[in-house]
Amino acid sequence: MSEKIALVTGGSAGIGKSICRHFLDEGYVVLNLSRRESDEKHARLIDRPVDLADVEATKEAITELAGEYGITTLVHNAGVIRPNLIEDVKLEDLEYLTNLHLSASILLTQGVLDAMKEATFGRIVIIGSRAMLGLETRTAYSATKAAQIGMVRTWAMELGQHGITVNAIAPGPIVTDMFTEVVPEDSDKAEQIAQGLPVKRLGRADDVARAVMFLAAPENGFITGQCLFVCGGASLGSLAL
Repeated sequence: MSEKIALVTGGSAGIGKSICRHFLDEGYVVLNLSRRESDEKHARLIDRPVDLADVEATKEAITELAGEYGITTLVHNAGVIRPNLIEDVKLEDLEYLTNLHLSASILLTQGVLDAMKEATFGRIVIIGSRAMLGLETRTAYSATKAAQIGMVRTWAMELGQHGITVNAIAPGPIVTDMFTEVVPEDSDKAEQIAQGLPVKRLGRADDVARAVMFLAAPENGFITGQCLFVCGGASLGSLAL
């Protein structure tokens, strides 16, 4: 591979922004699919604004980018929560998250497969969530995040023969804009959550980005179909927000 090209979704903020920065530091050309452009400027960072919950817009974006770039690394990180207790869950929220977390995963993967198969190399990393194990107010979010794992395991079986690995990372709790919208970073609640974790601290976006870089590395081709929890041990027991 003469040029390393990574497509990252939701790369304008939070975990996605850190992932983009790590890829740039490793010499990749980074294509950022996000609703808004990144405030980070770099000669190898290309922004392509798109709402990934819009199926037709997503098809158009990946067709355009795959036609121009030989994308051999895909990280689908974009996600939203839309929390509600079961009494208040709206089916339109479930549909939106299904499009964003699942339909976009399928469309983006389909879009990059030709380049990956031609290169006999590919790395696909889906950013899930520790919430897939269950969390209050997360009906639509946890359901779609859990479904991503089923797709990851299926694609790993189908694509390994082409040199393509498919893995997931399940973060949480990570201090990002999504987290602080629910729990302010300096609040007593944030400290309570941190003290409830084995590591006694909340996670940072870089914690997740480093795990992405490990799974995306060319030398780590014997790991596929796995879900790596980057959660400070939250997956070992219950988590209350």
